[in-house]
Amino acid sequence: TFAVIGDPIDHSLSPNIHNAAFRSLNLDCTYIAYRVLADELESGIAALKSIGVAGFNITIPHKIAVMHHLDVVDENCSVVGACNTVSNAGGTLKGHNTDMEGFLDPIRRRGIPIRGSRVLLLGAAGFARERAESITVANRTLARGASLAGFAEAAGLQARYVGPDRIGPLSEYKFVVNATAVGLKGELSPLDLGTLGPDSVVYDIVYRPMKTDLIAKAGKMGATIIYGYEMLLGQAARAFEIWHGTEAPYGAMKRALLGGV
Repeated sequence: TFAVIGDPIDHSLSPNIHNAAFRSLNLDCTYIAYRVLADELESGIAALKSIGVAGFNITIPHKIAVMHHLDVVDENCSVVGACNTVSNAGGTLKGHNTDMEGFLDPIRRRGIPIRGSRVLLLGAAGFARERAESITVANRTLARGASLAGFAEAAGLQARYVGPDRIGPLSEYKFVVNATAVGLKGELSPLDLGTLGPDSVVYDIVYRPMKTDLIAKAGKMGATIIYGYEMLLGQAARAFEIWHGTEAPYGAMKRALLGGV
C-alpha cells in the first residue's frame, strides 16, 4: 500500500496516476489519499507505519514538518529543506524530494539544453542542478527574491532579483518560468509576452487549469511551452522509481492524468 497525505487531499491526482502505473505493470499494489490535519501529522505517520505502508507522498501543509518525523533524508531534501516522498524499509522512514527532478524532467524529455542559458524565474525552481548561466528572480516581495537569488548564488550561478515591474524584455532570456500560483485562479499573466524571443521556452508549473493565460499567450507567440502537469508527472515517475526500483510506465501515468484510457 502507498498513499499521499495532506490537507486538503480530495483534489489530489496522485491516486489515479499511481494506480494506473500499478495496473500497467500488473503490480499487486494500491495507492490511497489520506487526509492528515496539520496538528495530527505525528499520529498520522504512526498510523501509516502501523499498517506497514510501503511509501507515501506528502503535500501541503506537511512538506517541511514531515522532516522532523523521518529517520533519514536524502541530499535533495537537505538542499531544498522539504520532503515530498517517503520510503519505508522495515520501519525506517527515508525522505526524498522529487521536486527538482520532476521540474527538470519535461525539459530533458524535449532535449532542451539548459547549460549556459539565461533564465527568468518567477518563484523558485531547480535550474541550479543543470548549470544555467544566470538566473533573474522576479518576486513581489524583494526579501523573498533576495533569498532565492542568494540560494542560486550559493549553487555557483550568477543571480539577481528584481521586482515584477523591472524584468525588462523577455527576449533576454531563453527560459521564462512561472513557479508561483499566478494562473491557478485564472489570473492574467503580468508578463509582456510581446517581447518573447523566437527560441524562448515558457514553463508554467500551474497544472490546473492546464492552459493558463501564460501558456496560451506563449503558444500563440510560437514559444516552446511546457505544461505544469508535466512536472507533476515527472515527480510521480521519480517517486515510483524510488519505491519500486524500476522505470515508471510514463505513458500509462500520463494517460491517467489527462483522462485517457
